[in-house]
Amino acid sequence: MVFEVAKRLNVKACAVVDSDLRSITPEWIELLLRPILEEGDYVAPYYLRHKYDGTITNSLVYPLTRALYGVQIRQPIGGDFGFSGKLVGHYVDKHVWESDVARFGIGIRMTTEAVACGALVCQSFLGAKLHNPKDPAADLSAMVTQVVGAVFALMEEHQQVWIPLRGSSLVPLFGFQYEVGVEPVNVHVDRMIAGFRQGLVDLRPVWELMLAPETLQVLHATADLPPHRFDIPDEAWARTVYDCAAAFHRQVLNREHLVKAMTPLYLGRTASFVVETEGLTTREAEERIEELGRVFEQRKPYLLERWGAAKEE
Repeated sequence: MVFEVAKRLNVKACAVVDSDLRSITPEWIELLLRPILEEGDYVAPYYLRHKYDGTITNSLVYPLTRALYGVQIRQPIGGDFGFSGKLVGHYVDKHVWESDVARFGIGIRMTTEAVACGALVCQSFLGAKLHNPKDPAADLSAMVTQVVGAVFALMEEHQQVWIPLRGSSLVPLFGFQYEVGVEPVNVHVDRMIAGFRQGLVDLRPVWELMLAPETLQVLHATADLPPHRFDIPDEAWARTVYDCAAAFHRQVLNREHLVKAMTPLYLGRTASFVVETEGLTTREAEERIEELGRVFEQRKPYLLERWGAAKEE
């Protein structure tokens, strides 16, 4: 409805925000709209969050989007965006509104479509994002399935765009950056590790179809570690995500089942990140996320090989 009304009104700029926000201020609206009025096309949010808030973004969507499309958009599914009237028409014409993509997957579709069509993209610093926090160990299966499913479907749709790209570049950032307090997020590491280990047992035949033998071997070795040493290294995680994306592309099994089978993998990686960063500040943990993004970039040739794109180049 928002997109249809914006199109009919022939707007110059439009902004949308998450419905559960508790930190929105009048300044947010200016920061989301002004860059559009000054010749931009798309504004993604850039805010400070607790190190364990937004784990799907941190462990998967940000590093993968960065490696694929060569842009360092820190919150590609943040939920608060500004976009131009030109992009409104582009979004309305996409036939996704009756699908799951229009729920949790809409943010990543908006961001990816903007980047893939060559729109002028920037970020605006919005301070802290305070909303109803989600425990990563809670049932996030629907969110993981819809977001990751949307990311993988967009990879298929825009493979001509991302296959030739290497490295990444910074995206212009508007707004004055300042330190703000963030609300703590309670996490249950033992529950996440248990979910990962259960996945190794229950989903082994499925994971054997999705993952390379070397990747599965590392995951099995991780499962045997005690909780305080639980670790899925960055390299292994990048290969895991790339294996899953390539399996989705090759349709080695039902795509919906494949994406659902990634939930225990996501829980394992999140538990690993929590164990590693428990004693770090949010800023220090942020540097670890940047390191993961660099690893995803470095291992992109592995994705191309698994995707079958290396020879096509």
